[in-house]
Amino acid sequence: MSTDEQDAKTLELPWPFTGRDAELELVRGASAVGRPGIVVTAPAGHGKTRLITEAVRDTEHTLVTGTPEARNLPLAAFAHLLPDSVSPHRAVRILSGVRLLVVDDAHLLDEASAAVVHQLAVHGRTRLVVAAVDGAPAPAAVSRLWTGELLPRLALEPLPCEDTALLLAAAGLEPLTVRRLHRMCQGDLRLLRDLVAALGQAGRLTSVPGTRERAWRGALPVTAAVRERVAPVLERAHPGERDILERLAFAEPLPLPVDHFDLAVLERLETDGLIRVDDQGDAVTLAVPLHGAALRATAGRLRARRLASGAPAAYGPALEAEERLLVRRIEHLDVRALPTPVGEWLVAESALLPAGYAAVRARFARLRGEVRDAAAWAREGLRGAPGDAACLTELRSADGELGEAGGGDAYDPYNAVRLGEPERAAGRLPAGSVLARHADALARGDGAGLDRVAEDLEERGFSLFAAEARAQAVRVHRDPRAARVSRTRAVALARRCQGARTPALAGLVLGELTARQRQIVTLAAAGLSNREIAERLTLSVRTVGNHLYSAYSRLGTGDRGALPWLVELPECESA
Repeated sequence: MSTDEQDAKTLELPWPFTGRDAELELVRGASAVGRPGIVVTAPAGHGKTRLITEAVRDTEHTLVTGTPEARNLPLAAFAHLLPDSVSPHRAVRILSGVRLLVVDDAHLLDEASAAVVHQLAVHGRTRLVVAAVDGAPAPAAVSRLWTGELLPRLALEPLPCEDTALLLAAAGLEPLTVRRLHRMCQGDLRLLRDLVAALGQAGRLTSVPGTRERAWRGALPVTAAVRERVAPVLERAHPGERDILERLAFAEPLPLPVDHFDLAVLERLETDGLIRVDDQGDAVTLAVPLHGAALRATAGRLRARRLASGAPAAYGPALEAEERLLVRRIEHLDVRALPTPVGEWLVAESALLPAGYAAVRARFARLRGEVRDAAAWAREGLRGAPGDAACLTELRSADGELGEAGGGDAYDPYNAVRLGEPERAAGRLPAGSVLARHADALARGDGAGLDRVAEDLEERGFSLFAAEARAQAVRVHRDPRAARVSRTRAVALARRCQGARTPALAGLVLGELTARQRQIVTLAAAGLSNREIAERLTLSVRTVGNHLYSAYSRLGTGDRGALPWLVELPECESA
């Protein structure tokens, strides 16, 4: 079997349930005995059914599903549970004996089935777990389940990028590819699976030198699922509309005013949600990242060559503007996420990225705690300039997390604070800054002060620094309850940081694992294989693998190499 065939088979395996811990507990709690149930809503493909399946697993329940083919057939959804020619009133009486009823795709129920579900909710003897697609037309009886406050509603948010990365861990994808896929799919996990499978089957995932990761560069595979989702742009009939959309696909953002475009057409596209004007009103971009990728992939060679002919010159100033913005945000201690479409487009198209931009982008990512992203951006800069000192420094810094001195700014002395040695930073941090307040709270052993600093750091985008401040608070809190809260919040923040390993976080998250998970993680950290662990603990290899995967999810990493750090419990750790 070829490597590509093996990759394709790996990518076709069922994906494990990942993330959604809080949502899972919410659904379980709402469907417990004595509770009325819950309605889960989200756009199609966002994981509603999988969440509910996990929540009711090993719980006795009855399942009904709405289907488009049966929307005009009375009580079609309940046909397998009811006798023929039963009235809705009689159906409610029969179904009242069901203790837990799961209703999937409730927006597709026929009117009679929807009315039965509504009446079961009114009577309250049957616990209901209902899934419906956001924005889709639904019978009034279904929408009244939550608008009438019969059942609480959980509006499912898209899976965060860090959880998407864990979901894709088995595919061995490098972080910029993961972010590109996450951006393209915008929470649609069915589309994500479709794209990853298509890339694997077509051999479009290439090895990243110096790593065990693979990257996707170049055009979007236009699968049937992709065509379905980009139909709003591919099927625009007005030639002026298609021209604007394609120009944006090859040259966004375009500065305003765009004199050679019909203003009425631009307004129509904005009204239809296909383009977006920035907050300053200075530039226009495509509203959906997938649309631009699809338009580029379907343009045809000659048209693509013509549309892209002026791109390199046009992108120079825009890329420089992005770099200046990143530098300014770093200097102002503000690394909250911001759109940088130019750099991301160039990487996606496998264009050589200027080393200066790449180094700044790497540093911005590292300060956010996105250490794997930082390494990937630095490698992008080194592709075109292999000896660039700034990119090499950022690559080493991403590997070590604390970074190296040499920037000559506030972040250099701040490393001493992160190491737990605030006295070394005395007088070297900007007065009154969040970094100086961190040093002061740590020097005084002020747990509450460290928690407040962590809140400020998190608000500014410094997830890793905030996690470290919370971890330091755990060690100085005298109140065990306050220490537990700080630990929980530190772990949540650390999970965003792509397995970052720093002294402040050492051993912190191990306490979040079950006893069996800790045992298996400790053996894995010592270098034992899954089979060796299974033999030592008298478990199956599959069970060991499942425990490790659950541990990875809790630890916020899919990297087995991070385990030795995670099991190092410092002597000063308390609580």
